[in-house]
Amino acid sequence: MIEPKILLVEDEADLAELLRVTLNKEGLQQIFIASTLAQGEQLFYNVSPDIALLDVMLPDGESYELCKTIRQTSHIPILFMSAKTDEVDKLVGLAIGGDDYISKPFSPKEVAYRVKAHLRRAEYTTTPQTAVEVGPFTMRDETEIYQNGQLLELTAKEVGLLATFLRSPNRIISKETLFEKVWGEDFVGGDNTVMVHIRRLREKIETNPSAPKFITTVKGLGYKLVVPKQ
Repeated sequence: MIEPKILLVEDEADLAELLRVTLNKEGLQQIFIASTLAQGEQLFYNVSPDIALLDVMLPDGESYELCKTIRQTSHIPILFMSAKTDEVDKLVGLAIGGDDYISKPFSPKEVAYRVKAHLRRAEYTTTPQTAVEVGPFTMRDETEIYQNGQLLELTAKEVGLLATFLRSPNRIISKETLFEKVWGEDFVGGDNTVMVHIRRLREKIETNPSAPKFITTVKGLGYKLVVPKQ
């Protein structure tokens, strides 16, 4: 990915400038800043960013709405920033399509590192790869996954999860392994994150998400993509 474009929506001008400077120091120069939902949405359509960094609480509402708008047309990584520290707030952000949730106060450098990590993974998934066919699923370039010939509308993390399962069909994969492969971080505190994304993925590929036949839970061990062996 050359010169990635970052959409930063933050209404605190000093914090937005601090993040811009820190991202610049980390080699990320194209930072597009908005301070409201309306400005953020307009910038998203005008700029077509490669990643979005969204403060949750904004003057004209919560950026969860902007996340939903972005997810209608894009699979770019979305990182939320918020002073809300309750677990339920984090789960809401992840459940509606976010890829990461950073609690305030935070280290600007940590934010920059997380942005770079998500961009690296996004760059990897855009590298041409051999098509993979497993059961009703076909994965092309690790960015597009089809089920019975129909393109699945997945977030970046959902693509990462399903791609991980498709590379190891009928094998148990632990939550720790999934988190480390898809999020690129140590598993500490990642249990609920994996569960939320698995649930959302099931809603998109299962006829009955409450009784999944593809992504099954192996109690105490993890998850398994069940498909007929060739």
